Amino acid sequence: MAVDEFLYQRSELLVVAVLFGLLLVATEVGFRRGRVIRASLEDPAKSELTTLQGAMIGLLALLLAFSFAMAESRFDTRRQLVLEEATAIGTTYLRSKALAEPYQVKVVKLLQEYVANRLEYYAAGVDQQKLDEVNNQTDQLQAQLWSQAMDAVNKDPHSIPAGLFISSLNEVIDLHTKRDIARQNHVPESVLLLLFFVATLAMGIVGFGCGIGDWRNLSVTVTMSLIITLVILVTMDLDRPRRGFIRVSQQSMVNLQNTIK
Repeated sequence: MAVDEFLYQRSELLVVAVLFGLLLVATEVGFRRGRVIRASLEDPAKSELTTLQGAMIGLLALLLAFSFAMAESRFDTRRQLVLEEATAIGTTYLRSKALAEPYQVKVVKLLQEYVANRLEYYAAGVDQQKLDEVNNQTDQLQAQLWSQAMDAVNKDPHSIPAGLFISSLNEVIDLHTKRDIARQNHVPESVLLLLFFVATLAMGIVGFGCGIGDWRNLSVTVTMSLIITLVILVTMDLDRPRRGFIRVSQQSMVNLQNTIK
């Protein structure tokens, strides 16, 4: 995780609570400002304001959809990589059964440790120190597995099972790298900040329009602010699959662990 990701290091509930408060304040400020100047506005100006309100709400809807799609795409990638990694490890395990002794027993034991290590990788959450420790253990296990594969090939350079085992092991190592990169690939913070700004401005204009019209349904504006906040909450939660409400399932890896035991 990049150290400059300010929002990602903060509780999403705290962030959206602050945002919800900002939306309510912006609506109230806009409403009061509208009441102050409504007498001086001509009908053409009021018509222009209505057009501006529609444009801002449309822009906000576009940004919400864009941000949600970005977060959902990243979440789906992380979920798919878990399944691919479990499948690759399972294939490596099956191919290790064809290796000659003593490599078969050693490799199976290392793969059991490796699966447990990959589950620890997810359980580490956003604790960078724990992640570094788990990644160091992963590197060591990969080095030991590769060493066993090289020894098996050197003992019998024409061994087809050893060649197939190396191929699947190489895929396992590649997927570890892909998962680590996907973990750090979040929705850009600038996109979220822009979303917060547009949402606040849009609700301010809505409140301003209500003030000019000298009528406001408080429950409607509060509900609108709440809906915008909840959509942003889900967007941020999808981007935090290790600690949010929406988690990337590790069931495929758990099933693999039970199988190779």
